Amino acid sequence: MQKTKLKNTQQFVNIKAVFAFFFILSFIFTSCDKNEDIQEIPSYITITDVTLNATTIQGSNTHNITDVWLYVNDQNRGTYPLPAHIPILEKDSATIKIFAGIMDNGISATRLPYSFYKMYEENIFLVPDSTVNISPVFKYKTGATIEVENFEGVGTDIDTTLKSQIDFQIKTEGGNHFAEAILENDNKTFEVATKDFINLPQVASPVYMELEYKSSHQFTIGAYVNYPFTVSQHPLVHVTAKEEWNKIYINMTSTVSSAINNSSIKFYINMNRADTTEQSWIKFDNLKIIY
Repeated sequence: MQKTKLKNTQQFVNIKAVFAFFFILSFIFTSCDKNEDIQEIPSYITITDVTLNATTIQGSNTHNITDVWLYVNDQNRGTYPLPAHIPILEKDSATIKIFAGIMDNGISATRLPYSFYKMYEENIFLVPDSTVNISPVFKYKTGATIEVENFEGVGTDIDTTLKSQIDFQIKTEGGNHFAEAILENDNKTFEVATKDFINLPQVASPVYMELEYKSSHQFTIGAYVNYPFTVSQHPLVHVTAKEEWNKIYINMTSTVSSAINNSSIKFYINMNRADTTEQSWIKFDNLKIIY
């Protein structure tokens, strides 16, 4: 009988000990959670609009910056699509550095900071649970060479190729000049190319085409690489038709860098159709080759 009572007493003590143990753990974790909540109230940065400030010789101020790559006190805080409302754990004075993000070749899965826009930097003061609004202004990098065709001057630096069955026309819309080509009747191919570029930088040095366009039909952007005894054609990107003006950044770096011992390189736009029952058209403007 005494052994039974002793056993029951021990079991009761053990149960009390277990409950006490879990109660203490619960208290510790609850306290930790409360402390963490207190410590981690963020400040916020809101970025609604970004602008590009280009000089006259750099061409238009139009851009298609889709993301921002954010650094706070030189620490990477991630990539955010625009418009962005970003929580920041830092507080008080902070240095913000922002890189302009683009969709490389117009592909949403290949987002990266654009090689030719300068980083934007600003010193701000962060207060927990408060928001700082930032409107970054980006500029082209000082060392960038920018060849511009905006159809505003006399003559153009682009021309149709021998493949093209039609020429382009210079049109005006809202005081702005642009090129337009229309494939109709039995015509199936329109192609235009830039001037020849000699000694473009290689060894993975960035080379891009910027282009504003709208079109009713898919078209291709590529490069012709001239060698002493041959010409090599490199289709790079098939661009989807859009009936509103759009800007695209075409990455020519790999093609240019791999063209060892080339004599020159020129870049082309080609629209080719199989169906001739309806006309196909393309409008394009502010073509820039940047390296």
